[in-house]
Amino acid sequence: MAGRLRLPAAAVTVLFLWFFSCEGGKASVDFANMTALEKHVEFFDRDKDGIITASEIFEGYVAIGCDTKFARTTAASVSANVGPITSPVDAPLPHSSIYIEYVHRAMHGSDTGAYDAQGRFVPEKFEEIFTKHAKVRPDALTSAEIDEMILANRDPLDPQSWAAPEKEWGLIYKLASDKQGFLHKDSVRGIYDGSVFYKLEEQRTSSRSDI
Repeated sequence: MAGRLRLPAAAVTVLFLWFFSCEGGKASVDFANMTALEKHVEFFDRDKDGIITASEIFEGYVAIGCDTKFARTTAASVSANVGPITSPVDAPLPHSSIYIEYVHRAMHGSDTGAYDAQGRFVPEKFEEIFTKHAKVRPDALTSAEIDEMILANRDPLDPQSWAAPEKEWGLIYKLASDKQGFLHKDSVRGIYDGSVFYKLEEQRTSSRSDI
C-alpha cells in the first residue's frame, strides 16, 4: 500500500468543527434498496443514520489509511461543496452534512458513465473502462492507464469537472493498487459500490493489530 497522503491545510477546515446534532434532521434512507452511488458513500455514514457529517467523513478517510491532515482538509472541502447540494431545504444550517438519498445531485461531469443520472450502476460503461484502457493487463489498470482514461473522459465543455476525477482516482490508486502498481478490476468495482472502503479499513485494522 502506498504511503499516506498529505495535503496543505486550507481555510475551509473550519467547517470540520460543525457537528450535525439536530434530532429532527434524520434522513429517510432505504439501505436495502440503495443505488450504487449511495452505496459508494455509505461507508462514510459511520452511525448509519443516512446523513454524513464532516466528522464522519474525517473518520472514514482515517479509517481507510489517510493521514489526519489530509482527512481533515478533505472532510471540510467535501462538506462545503457537497453538503449544500444534497441537503433538503428544511435541513438545519449550515447545510454541511451530506444526505445519502440526495447524493446523486452532486454528480460531476467528465466521469466514466458507470453511474447513470440517478446513481445506478451501468455495467456496460464499467466494462468499457477496461476494454478501452486496460492494455498491460485486461483485468487491471496502471497509473498511466488511469491518467489516459481520465483525459479521455474529460468534457471539453465542462472544464470545472476535470479536477474531481483526478483527485478521486488518484486517491484510490494510492490506497488500493498492489505492489506492482496495478489497480485490479475487483477493486475498481468496489469503488462503485463502496465495498473497497470496507476492505481498506479491514486491512488497516489488521496491519495495526499485527504490530
